[in-house]
Amino acid sequence: MSTTLVDWPTRVHATLQAAAVRQVGFVPDAGLTELIEHCQTDPGISDVLLATEEEGVALAIGAWLGGDRAALLMQSSGVGNCINAFAALRTCRVPLLMIVTMRGDWGETNPWQIPLGQSAQRHLELADIITHKVSAVEDVAPAVGAATQMAFESSEAVAVLISQRVIGAKTFEG
Repeated sequence: MSTTLVDWPTRVHATLQAAAVRQVGFVPDAGLTELIEHCQTDPGISDVLLATEEEGVALAIGAWLGGDRAALLMQSSGVGNCINAFAALRTCRVPLLMIVTMRGDWGETNPWQIPLGQSAQRHLELADIITHKVSAVEDVAPAVGAATQMAFESSEAVAVLISQRVIGAKTFEG
């Protein structure tokens, strides 16, 4: 169970349920563990373990063509893996909700995470993906709710970027 005052993974899972998201693709990430576990135990959501984040874009396209809604859960470093695949979202007007835990921002100590963590939002915006950055735990679920509505009602790709202020900075021993 979450140790935060606001159990954002539970609230975000409820938001996904309410929005009829039926498929969730993810690459394992410590910051998303609780949300992933909620999706894995939900019989109404097919959870798909991805080898790489760009597979999640293809999953979302296939889901949409099949009449389902999908979400992609990933860490900011995965944004770089998706750049080419993002073109299909805009070209085909496929909605996608992305929940991205940020690395390389507040309190980061791993130098390998800083470059993409600092540029992930710009990369998403250059790919015409709408971004909402969240730095307070109580704002996560409302931001995901707004992004979900925008994505699926307007056929847009929308990413909610969850700051390390919410998920906690990891330490790096290297």
